[in-house]
Amino acid sequence: MKITIATIDKGGKDKLYSPLIEHYTKIIKSYSKLDIVDIFDNKISKAQDVSADIAKQSYSNAFSPYMTKNTTTIVLDPSSKEVDSFDFAFLLKDRVDVTFFIGGAFGLERGFVDQCNNAISFGKITLSHKLIKVVLLEQIFRGLSINNNHPYHK
Repeated sequence: MKITIATIDKGGKDKLYSPLIEHYTKIIKSYSKLDIVDIFDNKISKAQDVSADIAKQSYSNAFSPYMTKNTTTIVLDPSSKEVDSFDFAFLLKDRVDVTFFIGGAFGLERGFVDQCNNAISFGKITLSHKLIKVVLLEQIFRGLSINNNHPYHK
């Protein structure tokens, strides 16, 4: 299995979150290949200064190379259906290639969300990009553990 996490984020090491991201990246690799792609460039930066709609459009453009027909696409969207860990595990079950999308500061265009195979929410609260990345990684590991009957999830 291959999992990609594409996020609108400047990336870089952070004293607080980087050790957690590295920890979950390491333990996920026993079940799946994992790529984390942080995307932030001048186009996105300039678009965010213009308007929310232009910023959302720039996020969609940045994510477009990851919208391939061979991958199951899952977008994190606070207005979508909330899932528990077992629902989340089901999204991963028997998949070969999964790509998760975490939008930018202004969210994502509804058209982009609608193009994805699944749109899920971890709740209505707003979390920083780095924190939601950690939460997503933990849920990926938990979901893979559930699907492989590993006791981590209990």
